[in-house]
Amino acid sequence: MADVKNWQELSRAIVKLIRDQYGIDEAILKRTAVLETDIGLTIDQVEAILDYISETFAIRFPPGTLNEVLKMEELCLLSCWLKGFYKQPTFISEGFAGACRAINPAAQ
Repeated sequence: MADVKNWQELSRAIVKLIRDQYGIDEAILKRTAVLETDIGLTIDQVEAILDYISETFAIRFPPGTLNEVLKMEELCLLSCWLKGFYKQPTFISEGFAGACRAINPAAQ
């Protein structure tokens, strides 16, 4: 999984991770699904997912990520941007974007 080459592959890897790790039906893992309410993940599970993404794809999430990311699509787009595969997401605040850039050189 660590050798993904574009944003689509990384997004797909995140979906597979959540599906396989938590046994969630892939039909529920839609872009607009809210991680906690629609998918049914706990805060601890979302934090574990962030840790796994961070370790596997060599990106770092700054403090406050859970305040910025609520939906499946947001998790995927943020991860893709931090990896350098996608443009900066419009849903994140400027302060958070600066914190992301400071610890992820690929985020432009």
